[in-house]
Amino acid sequence: MSTNIIRISPTKVIKGEKAWSNSKKIIQGICKTPLIVGRSLKTKNIRDTLKNDLIDLGINPLSFELKHDCCELDIQKAYTFSKNNNCDGIIAAGGGKVLDAGKLIADLLSIKCITVPLSASTCAGWTALSNIYSPEGNFIKDVSLKRCPDLLIFDHSIVRRAPSRTLASGIADAVAKWYESSLTSNASKDGFVQQAVQMARVLRDQLFLNGHEAFLNPLSNSWVTVAEGCSLTAGLIGGIGGARCRTAAAHPIHNGLTQLKYKHKPLHGELVGFGLILQLYLEEQNSDSQLPKQAKSQLASFFSKLNLPVSIDNFDLDNSNSYELKKACEFACKEDSDIHKVPFNITEDKLLNAIKNHKNTYKNFNLSLK
Repeated sequence: MSTNIIRISPTKVIKGEKAWSNSKKIIQGICKTPLIVGRSLKTKNIRDTLKNDLIDLGINPLSFELKHDCCELDIQKAYTFSKNNNCDGIIAAGGGKVLDAGKLIADLLSIKCITVPLSASTCAGWTALSNIYSPEGNFIKDVSLKRCPDLLIFDHSIVRRAPSRTLASGIADAVAKWYESSLTSNASKDGFVQQAVQMARVLRDQLFLNGHEAFLNPLSNSWVTVAEGCSLTAGLIGGIGGARCRTAAAHPIHNGLTQLKYKHKPLHGELVGFGLILQLYLEEQNSDSQLPKQAKSQLASFFSKLNLPVSIDNFDLDNSNSYELKKACEFACKEDSDIHKVPFNITEDKLLNAIKNHKNTYKNFNLSLK
């Protein structure tokens, strides 16, 4: 039997209404000169508050503002800045791409990493994985890291301030864990993988049950269940189950769709969610069972309540002609793509047909993606 190195979870996870306050003394024991990495101007006031809190503790934090998504250009600049200033830790505070960037910088420097999600849009604060994008936001590759973060701080009072759109995106990304892992890993004989698949099923059920109320009411108990499910449980599933539990067709389709140009860039989970609709359609075309069709209908109905896109027309594309869409499909179906892990053949032509089919099938959906 082969030996596997499993990077399951952060060393410590602190969650709740006062998670940040309850983490301060722990941070003191982790680093003295951390680099606080962030990006969005809308969340700069939160990062400034975190920085001032650390200064009050006698810590000497520095700040670095990313200009792009998790991009090699930014990573190199932050790496050099951190090294020149003898930083002994990275505190990444932001959405999924900021968290990915912070984890990668810490990994390259072999220093401690603390993640502070400012939304529940992904499980990036948990995982030992970073996705790399071009300066334009095109997916390039994913990078496995040496370990998960040393500390994850999931402060409800901070995450609750994020737009409801980010939670909807997180729900789509998290619910994909079941539909992808059950397709690629259901027959696995590995006990950890089997357990991860079942955890993904329970998470899906919780999201279906509580997702809409959480989306509408961030002060509800449903919000806590859903936000923690998207940011924490989804990461644990990927940690236990490994790569085959993280991706089937939906995430590779996301990677392809990032190659397109948008007037208003969609969130990670919005693209994954649409990729999930297409995955179920392609599964339906390759199955004698009615289950994929029923699942697709259920998922589309659920997504519509969360203002999530279910058609390519729901995205604000610069150009949605067949040539541009075909390039996206070519990327999604390239030779080394995880899309080929599914138990049936997906070609760029089949994927393009699925996208075009869903331009017509869901033309009556009128989604607001503000």
